[in-house]
Amino acid sequence: MAEAGQYKEWLAAARRHDDLSGMTDWRHVEHTDLYDYAQIRLRLDRLRNLRARSDHQGLLYALNEGIHGNMGGMGKGVLYRMAKSGTKRLIEDYIDEIDASLKLLAELDDSEIPAQQKMDFFYRANICFGRSALMLSGGGVLGFLHLGVVNVLLEQGLLPRVISGSSAGAMVAGVLACHTDEEMVAIRDPVMLRNEASQDVGFFRRLLTGGGPSISLEDLEQLIERLVPDMTFEEAYAKTGRQVSITIAPAEPHQRSRLLNAITSPNVYIRSAVMASCAVPGVFPAVMLMARNVHGEPQPYLPGRRWIDGSVADDLPAKRLSRLFGTNHHIVSMVNPIATAFIPKDEDRGALLKAAGSLGVGMGRELLNFYRGLAQKRGDNWPRFNMMMHGLHALMDQEYTGDINIMPSFRLANPLRLLSHIDEQELVDIIEHGERACFEKVESIRRCTQISRTLESILYRFEYGDLRPDPAKARKPRSSRRRPAPTKAQQDALLLKSASKAKGKKKSGVKTGAQGRRKPQEAQKAARVTH
Repeated sequence: MAEAGQYKEWLAAARRHDDLSGMTDWRHVEHTDLYDYAQIRLRLDRLRNLRARSDHQGLLYALNEGIHGNMGGMGKGVLYRMAKSGTKRLIEDYIDEIDASLKLLAELDDSEIPAQQKMDFFYRANICFGRSALMLSGGGVLGFLHLGVVNVLLEQGLLPRVISGSSAGAMVAGVLACHTDEEMVAIRDPVMLRNEASQDVGFFRRLLTGGGPSISLEDLEQLIERLVPDMTFEEAYAKTGRQVSITIAPAEPHQRSRLLNAITSPNVYIRSAVMASCAVPGVFPAVMLMARNVHGEPQPYLPGRRWIDGSVADDLPAKRLSRLFGTNHHIVSMVNPIATAFIPKDEDRGALLKAAGSLGVGMGRELLNFYRGLAQKRGDNWPRFNMMMHGLHALMDQEYTGDINIMPSFRLANPLRLLSHIDEQELVDIIEHGERACFEKVESIRRCTQISRTLESILYRFEYGDLRPDPAKARKPRSSRRRPAPTKAQQDALLLKSASKAKGKKKSGVKTGAQGRRKPQEAQKAARVTH
């Protein structure tokens, strides 16, 4: 598996490994205390029976009872780490049955299930099930590991539409924001990567030996200009449909980090956002964002503010992505050498070890809080110490893992020592290492995102494709706005309020004669008050 150059080779070796280790037999045995296998088996048999009898209304009712990513505990991470080539066959069969049932209902003629009923169901199911997001961490030159991860996900058709990046991850996220899948094929070409590496290595070598703060932004600008087209977030989304977000941190105290995307900052240039997110404190100066105005000209965005490396404040913005895009399943590509030093290698540790680790992190955060409070009191006398405490607290106060974590198999105590010796071939090797690190997570990503990918595909067809209904027969349901339909009591209250309002208008409108006329002075006074 370690020597596999393509995912097909890795998967074939993984299956042989499962045969030798006995995990192939484990996959076929349903009985285990890791999840509620009885519930999954019962629902699977019921769905199969309904589909076989063409009971489409019954199938719709059964699916309405719940499409959940963690039904019966089937979403537990341990179930996807036991075997190399997959999880329990019962779980895979159940997910495949849900997938087939959704596609069948979407294709049904409106005479069997009305279009409005189908749209209501699919929009509601999409909101309840949620979406997946890919979060790319910071990590300097190790950010090229992200490109290897993206290569594999694109080849397998598993790249989520919601993507975030900070620092080095922002550069890869910016590339994805502006390039379609077809254009990414050319970027992933080995010859182009080698040519790009020959230019970037010189940049990173100067970065590591050039004396820190005295380095200008010119080299970084040239690197980003080669990789990221001159587009705004709004333009990039219109081109690729990817909902890409880039994290930036404020250079000034008492400010909050920001998540830039087509919703929060549609007119901001992606280049300037990437530059700000890559502005490592002490290496590059803080960056002012640029945006396109109504005349199509570039102008400063928040000109009084400067921004720095996004990984300092919010390397993995899971909560913000959830609020903006409805994500509840997060795939993390973690290459930050500082964070990986604190992430345990054994994901299946016992409860006692997990509690001890959480206690250690909590004590570290409280200790940093104490020193940060001390630094804030002496902020005028200790400006550098104050800034350092803010940075350390931000790093310690973050969550660096998600539902599925892709991390390099090696840990670097001092990444700068390795980076100072890289050449073109080593840089290409880093990308290939990112691909191999992703291989072992492909099947868990495939299964955990299969239903959400199917729902998104069906909704896209309902809105823009061959399943788009006649507007006179069906409308976009209220559930698409993530708000439940009003209850009968609420509807009655609204009708009563509307009727009362209409009655009051009618009563005031029938006044005639002396009662209905006002003196000129009174009319002018009433007009001024109304205005």
